[in-house]
Amino acid sequence: MTAVADSQTSTDNDPQTLATAPAAALGKLYSAIGQALANAAQNAVTAQQQAQVMAQAATTQGIGTLFAVDTAALGLATKREVDNR
Repeated sequence: MTAVADSQTSTDNDPQTLATAPAAALGKLYSAIGQALANAAQNAVTAQQQAQVMAQAATTQGIGTLFAVDTAALGLATKREVDNR
């Protein structure tokens, strides 16, 4: 078996590895920042959609209440007319 010297397997002093480390670190950092911004945008869109659903539900509830008040008043007036006869 042939012996392998440490200088052949060690990457501690490899200029290529040392030169690309900052670029790799920045690439991973930019990727993480991009992912975080995408998550923030998605959360904002979801919040806007939920607010729209709540506004629509409140509007529907309010219109239903307005119609119910009108119907209740008409029913009460009709009952008074029938009772007075």
